[in-house]
Amino acid sequence: MATQLELAQQGITTPAMETIAAEEGLSPEEVRGLFASGRVVAPMNTNRPATVVGIGTGLLTKVNASIGTSTDIVDIDAEVAKARAAEKAGAHTLMELSVGGDLDLVRREVLAAVDLPVGNVPLYQAFCEASARYGDPNKLDEEMLLDIIERQCADGISFMAVHCGINLYTIERLEKQGYRYGGLVSKGGTSMVAWMKTNRRENPLYEKFDRVVEILKKYDVVLSLGNGLRAGAVADSFDRAMVQELLINCELAEIGAAMGCQMMVEGPGHVPLDEIEANIILQKRMSNYAPYYMLGPLPSDITASYDHINAAIGAAQSARYGADLICYITPAEHLALPNLADVVEGVKASLVAARIGDSAKHPERTRSRDIAMSKARRDSDWEAQFELCLFPEDARAIRAERCPTDQMACTMCGEFCANKGSMNLFGGLLEGSAKA
Repeated sequence: MATQLELAQQGITTPAMETIAAEEGLSPEEVRGLFASGRVVAPMNTNRPATVVGIGTGLLTKVNASIGTSTDIVDIDAEVAKARAAEKAGAHTLMELSVGGDLDLVRREVLAAVDLPVGNVPLYQAFCEASARYGDPNKLDEEMLLDIIERQCADGISFMAVHCGINLYTIERLEKQGYRYGGLVSKGGTSMVAWMKTNRRENPLYEKFDRVVEILKKYDVVLSLGNGLRAGAVADSFDRAMVQELLINCELAEIGAAMGCQMMVEGPGHVPLDEIEANIILQKRMSNYAPYYMLGPLPSDITASYDHINAAIGAAQSARYGADLICYITPAEHLALPNLADVVEGVKASLVAARIGDSAKHPERTRSRDIAMSKARRDSDWEAQFELCLFPEDARAIRAERCPTDQMACTMCGEFCANKGSMNLFGGLLEGSAKA
C-alpha cells in the first residue's frame, strides 16, 4: 500500500490531504504539493484510524503531549486519564513513553482511549525487554529491536522517534570535544550509546536504516528522527556532537523520503533564545525543509517548577521561525513524573506559544481573531470574548468566581473600567469603526 508521500507524488489527493486543506484554509492541490515534496507529513497508521493532523511547512504549528509510566510509578489508569486530558486540552498529537510495567498493555490501552495520532520511542521497550530477558540491556540484538518496532507499528502507533542519527562518528565527536555541561539527557540516546560502546558496534538503527524505513513505510507511519545527543544545557547548544547528529538526521530524512516514507526531524531541548532561529534554519536547509519537531526548547536551565513557561517562551520563538510541531514541557520537568494537572498545564502553555509563533509566521490566518477579540473587549461583549478565547471554559470560570456588580465591567477596574469610559467618550466613533 502506498504512503501519503508516494500517493502525493503520483498526483493523488487523499482524503487526509483534503481534510488538512479544509482545516488550514489551503487548496487540496497546495497540500498535495507539500506532501509530495516531503515538507508536510500526517502521522497515521493503516491499522488504526486517528484524527488527521498535518505537520509541516505552510501549516499552523501543532502541539504534542507526552505521557507514560516510569519504573517508580506504574499506573495504567492514570496514564489513560492523562492521555484523555491532553486530548481534551487541545493537544494535536500524543507520545506514549512508558518504561515501567507491561509496556504492550500500556500502549494498547492508550491507543484505545484517544483518537489522537500516538507516537513513541521504540528503544525504550527494546532495552526494557532486553534487560528483563537477559539481565543486561546491552545484550539487546538488532532482530529483537526490529521485531519490537514492527509490533508497535502493528498496534497502531502513528509516528516513532527512532534514534538513527547516533553512530560511531557522532560518538567520536562527543568524546573528542572533551566536555559537556549537561551530559546526555535522552533515555533512548544514552542507552544506545552504552550499547554501542559495550558491544563496540555500530548503531543498528543507522546501519540497518533501510529496514527501519521499510517497516514504518508498510504502515504509513511517520519516522521521526530522534535526537539522542541533544543539548541538555543551554551551554551545550550547537556543540559538535549535537550538530553532527542533526547533520546525519537531515541526511537520513532525505534518504527515507526518497524511499517513500514520511519523515520528520527532531530538535534539541535546551537552546539559548538568540540561537533558536539559527537552529531551525540549519535543520530546514540541511533536510530539504523536512518537518521539524522541537522539544520545547528551554532557553534557560534554572526554571524548574516553571519550565512550562520557560519552554513556552522558547516554543513561541521556534514556531515563529519555522518549527512545525512543539513537544510540550510540564511544570514537573526535571523534577517528577507529570500528573494530570501538569499535563493539562503543559498542553495549554504550549498552545499559547504555538499561537503566538503563528501570529508572526502566518499573520494573514491568525490576526483576524485577535482583532475580533479586541473589539469584543472594547465593547464589553463578554460572550464574544469567551468564544474567541483559546480556553473558553477557564476564562468563564475565572469571571464567574469573581463576578462584578456591574456586568459590563470586571473586578479588576470596577467603576473605573477604561473600556466603559472610552465608549462613553467616543462611542459613536468606535461603533463606526466596528462596522468598517
